[in-house]
Amino acid sequence: MIAELGHLFAFLALGAALGQSFLGLTSGGEAARRLAVAGAMFAALSMLALIISFVRLDFSVELVAAHSQSQKPLLYRIAGAWGNHEGSMLLWCLTMAGYGALAGLTMREGKLRDRALGVQGLLTVGSFLYLLFVSSPFTRLTDPPFDGAGLNPLLQDPAVALHPPFLYLGYVGMSFVFSLAAAGLINGEIDRDWARRTRPWALGAWSFLTIGIALGSIWAYYELGWGGWWFWDPVENASFMPWLVAAALVHSLIVTEKRGGMASWTVFLAVLAFCLSLLGTFLVRSGVLTSVHAFATDPTRGTILLIGLGLIGGAALALFAWRAPTLKAGPEFDPVSREGALVLNNLFLSVSAALVLVGTVTPMVLQWLGEAKMIAPETASMSIGEPYFQLTLAPMVAFLLLFMPLAQAAPWRKAELTPLLKWLIPSAIIAIIAAIGAMALGGWGVFLGYGVLVGVWAIFGVGQDLLRRAGAGGVKRLFKLPLSVWGMAIAHIGMGLFVIGATVETAARTEQTFPLAPGQSAEMNGWVFEFQGVTLVDGPNYIATRGDILATHDGRTELLQPEQRNYPVSAMGTTEVAIRKTLGGDMYVALGDQLRDQDNVWRIRIAHHPLIDWVFGGAGLIALGGFMSLAARLRRRAPTPAEAPAVAEPVAPEAGVGASA
Repeated sequence: MIAELGHLFAFLALGAALGQSFLGLTSGGEAARRLAVAGAMFAALSMLALIISFVRLDFSVELVAAHSQSQKPLLYRIAGAWGNHEGSMLLWCLTMAGYGALAGLTMREGKLRDRALGVQGLLTVGSFLYLLFVSSPFTRLTDPPFDGAGLNPLLQDPAVALHPPFLYLGYVGMSFVFSLAAAGLINGEIDRDWARRTRPWALGAWSFLTIGIALGSIWAYYELGWGGWWFWDPVENASFMPWLVAAALVHSLIVTEKRGGMASWTVFLAVLAFCLSLLGTFLVRSGVLTSVHAFATDPTRGTILLIGLGLIGGAALALFAWRAPTLKAGPEFDPVSREGALVLNNLFLSVSAALVLVGTVTPMVLQWLGEAKMIAPETASMSIGEPYFQLTLAPMVAFLLLFMPLAQAAPWRKAELTPLLKWLIPSAIIAIIAAIGAMALGGWGVFLGYGVLVGVWAIFGVGQDLLRRAGAGGVKRLFKLPLSVWGMAIAHIGMGLFVIGATVETAARTEQTFPLAPGQSAEMNGWVFEFQGVTLVDGPNYIATRGDILATHDGRTELLQPEQRNYPVSAMGTTEVAIRKTLGGDMYVALGDQLRDQDNVWRIRIAHHPLIDWVFGGAGLIALGGFMSLAARLRRRAPTPAEAPAVAEPVAPEAGVGASA
């Protein structure tokens, strides 16, 4: 009965979205708002019914039988509701309806809100039609099994349980930014007021997407057993591409709001960010690639998603082509100015997104051409891996960080470059010293030195900018700076820390595999690892082979216990690593397999990942800075268009998440 109620609520949500779209695009603004709220409530009840089915282990529901199991812990029963294609699509629909309801409850009345609710309703209708008629999560089994097949063991992890909700808050959040862009184009009003009202939604979606990507990266680092935190997997890139475009959008909106410029480009970015989100959905669910992150392998569903992507993207681009010539260009500005710096920011981020798109899609296109026998087999098997992305994206990120401190300090319209450069001399000196020190310690690698240089330059440049804003007030005045300024600063510091951590971890990590019998030891990076043997451990729904390893460093000894887990129901295994954190990085220990030709000898993989927490911590600070900037905007009373100043102050005290990313 619970599943049937969930199915009914999903149909009711579809009906509410239909009414919302029609009334929002015509004249019934208040009715559209109420239907948006009602639709979100129905969608939430539908999702709740699916979760209850998983918690109660209702194996007569096909989805529960395929993705749950009686011995599975409660957390993963709940997460199983969205740890699959059908359930995650219901989560997608709920998130999309939820954004419409939130807009209806928080946005002031007017044509922009009504048209945006109408467009959001259309997107929600399409999502529910796909869910209910192509990927229903409420299908019953006529002969239910005694127990289920269980959730994929790789997904039975707290980080992955939280990863899809945060990712969808970002992914699907871009749908309402898209709706605002379409509404502005329909109304012919892409102006400063539109940018001011759109920017909080873009900030929120981008910040949530940052958290979602970071959680996926953390999971890959400690769950897959390889020790890597980013593999340039096509599914990882599927979320990274809209993140890059959304970052460009957040900064482009600053120019449109403050100066009325870049309107056409800004609305194009809003359209592109959501189209790339849909492309990512297609990649994950179409079966065109194989990945531990992929949800489905059904080409029919993929074809329907591709058609939907074409319809939505085509309609949006046609609307943009129709209205773009009528949009105002905004006031002129000198290349050396805050506007000029933001244009460079958008250039670097957009080119980066294009490079990732090419590297992700090209192997798939070549594979399809090879299957169609249009190209040679050796060409069709070409793959694009980490070297391509390092050679193409690393320069983009480096240039981005080089301009960051200059962009923060530059005034609007026109700036003098020489005073700005003189002002940043201390940051440059510190950055050069740090780069030389890193190269001396790391073998004089140019990649290492340049990454540390730009990261330290960005961090200290932000610090100097904060001191400049504080002025004569010193530290006391520093902590009284607006929340938006601190949001900008923290996000940029996070970017600097991320780049330093990623560079050092990539260039200086070490790893080695040792065959060890009980009582034998291995040494690495000043650590001694003594293998004590293995024991069998019974988990709630798995059987584990646990290794006992005594790790000794600087006279201190502690026990590390990596595991190899086997899940009998799904007949799959996972590697659970043991991680010893230090100030300089992680000692990462994984238990391998037993050597066949030697009795009781096991492979022990030991790795050192320097500054890995700077990677994850930097991503967290980027998201925190975005949320702080969002909070600053929500606290501020929204002025009417008539109250908005015609020209921004020469040096604006706030810049959202900053003048660069």
